[in-house]
Amino acid sequence: MVRERIEELYSNIEKCALLAGRDPQKIVLVAVTKTQPLSLIREAYEAGLRVFGENRVQEFLEKKDEMPSDVKWNLIGRLQTNKVKYIINNIWMLHSLDRLSLAEEIQKQCEKRDCTINALMQVNVAGEDTKSGFSPGEIMGAAEAVSKMKRIRISGLMTIAPYTDDKDFLRKVFAQTKKLYDKIADEKFDGFDLKYLSMGMTNDYCEAVLEGANMLRVGTAIFGDRG
Repeated sequence: MVRERIEELYSNIEKCALLAGRDPQKIVLVAVTKTQPLSLIREAYEAGLRVFGENRVQEFLEKKDEMPSDVKWNLIGRLQTNKVKYIINNIWMLHSLDRLSLAEEIQKQCEKRDCTINALMQVNVAGEDTKSGFSPGEIMGAAEAVSKMKRIRISGLMTIAPYTDDKDFLRKVFAQTKKLYDKIADEKFDGFDLKYLSMGMTNDYCEAVLEGANMLRVGTAIFGDRG
């Protein structure tokens, strides 16, 4: 069943990408494994997926040890500063760099381990109180500050859109995020290597693709509803 869902998902992503005049092969699918059993995650792996995203550090650590070493793990949930030490050298990408205090702790821990980390800066475009992230007004100043932290490689931006059926509103949120991404790219901040615009989930990935997303975080459309 997981394989069939993935095939349907890729078909839908392709349709949305072609509608936007974009190459669907350049869109990265991150399979969100939050609360999903290893049996289903392994099915997704066997179906060809290699990029997985976990929300909680403890759950990530448990699953990482049970999955093949070629999995590219992403931490997509809010990261507490006291958990930073557990993800250093363990993940491919952090999607939720949402505050400068977190960036400072990551810099500190990476200096201790003589390593670097790939991260996306999270922006809260819709200004929702329930979501973290830099506001559109803060993101440029935050990017400049993070550019001075040499252990952090910023690879792009991430946003979480409000949960709504209003597709026009969703596209506005995603379009504004893309504008911020382009603005940061134009600044050519030191140490930034912008490649990914992570936005769009099960309920809104098509709108995200239409507005420029090249990384999607999808759980339910792959694994079904969480148990």
